[in-house]
Amino acid sequence: MRIKRFAICSTMLLFAALMLSVAANASDPLSGTWKMNPAKSKYSPGPAPKEVTVKVEADEKGIKIDAKGTEADGTAIHVEYNAKFDGKDYPVTGVGYADTVMAERIDANTVKTTMKKGGQVVMTVTAVVSKDGKTRTSTFTGKDSKGNAVNNVVVAEKQ
Repeated sequence: MRIKRFAICSTMLLFAALMLSVAANASDPLSGTWKMNPAKSKYSPGPAPKEVTVKVEADEKGIKIDAKGTEADGTAIHVEYNAKFDGKDYPVTGVGYADTVMAERIDANTVKTTMKKGGQVVMTVTAVVSKDGKTRTSTFTGKDSKGNAVNNVVVAEKQ
């Protein structure tokens, strides 16, 4: 009888720990679907995209990005990467100016990514989620695929 109770209690504790882990990952402030607010965003050089929606899945180990939208000229945007917070480079697709990304978790609400082309740093992106979890501000600094200086501040709202 004691062994049976122990097995049931152990199973319940394991299940509770698993559920807490899932809940913790789901509540990561960086995670969610974020839609660009063009009125609050600033693109230099412009023009700004017509629309961009970014799906972010993050936890203490890494971040996965799937961004879709439409450029000002009507061209489709689709950027994807899956990077661990381990200082290593990971492939990125859909970005003309970069082929890899390295991600660093600064704090619970901030992640910094370094975009590289052929091993050379071309862009840094710092994304910060507001304390209330409703706004994500991403600052892009570097060079685009044409060598133009970029200083974009993209404000997105949680959907």
